[in-house]
Amino acid sequence: MSFQDLKHFNLNGCQKFTDNGVEAIALASPKLKYLSIYWNVRITDQSIKHLVKNCNDIVSLNLSGCKNITDQSLYLLANHYKEIKHLNLTRCVKLTDDGLMQLLDNCRSIEDLNLYADSSFTDKSYEKMSNLSELRILDLCGAQYLSDQGLLSIAKCRKLVSLNLTWCVCVTDVGVKSIARNCPFLEFLSLFGILGVSDSSLETFSKFCSDKLTTLDVNGCINIKRRSKSELLELFPKLTCFKVHS
Repeated sequence: MSFQDLKHFNLNGCQKFTDNGVEAIALASPKLKYLSIYWNVRITDQSIKHLVKNCNDIVSLNLSGCKNITDQSLYLLANHYKEIKHLNLTRCVKLTDDGLMQLLDNCRSIEDLNLYADSSFTDKSYEKMSNLSELRILDLCGAQYLSDQGLLSIAKCRKLVSLNLTWCVCVTDVGVKSIARNCPFLEFLSLFGILGVSDSSLETFSKFCSDKLTTLDVNGCINIKRRSKSELLELFPKLTCFKVHS
């Protein structure tokens, strides 16, 4: 198979790769659909410019750890990859609400969105997630400015299967219960480190998600008292993996 027909390219850990290398790949592989560039601090917005200019079919992009990516890249993605389905922006620390809101307004086919350790976003962005009717996997670990208001909008993503709210310290039972009531297909849920969540949230999840939830992390949720294996299995009989505080 020639580079002309290449659809998958994995550059994970290739830390010497630069924007020039991405340009060469984009020029040689116009049919590219899946590109992963994990942990490369040399990659900049210029790489995304090369991609959108030469590769029209990108549906999956992993930019995890590419710390020099800015909102300019999100504007480019929003304008050129409206059908993108999988996007990993883990630790892209220069991104702001402006770029993410543009992305969420235009790329409404996203099914898997990873914003792990992107702590600067606020509810202005999270409220836009209600646009993502196909969203199934959402990682918001470390979203320190996410509040119940943002969760009320995220709860409109009714197809959610996996939700990571680890260290989302501003949310409470109010927002978490809205997820429980509106996202009946949840299989994976992490509430790690959220002090504002209590047994009341677990009871609500049990009412709406007990037949689906297999993985639950409530470690550090000191207001959750139903912590024993038997108590959790009573609420969630399908649990196969769970973590609780001692």
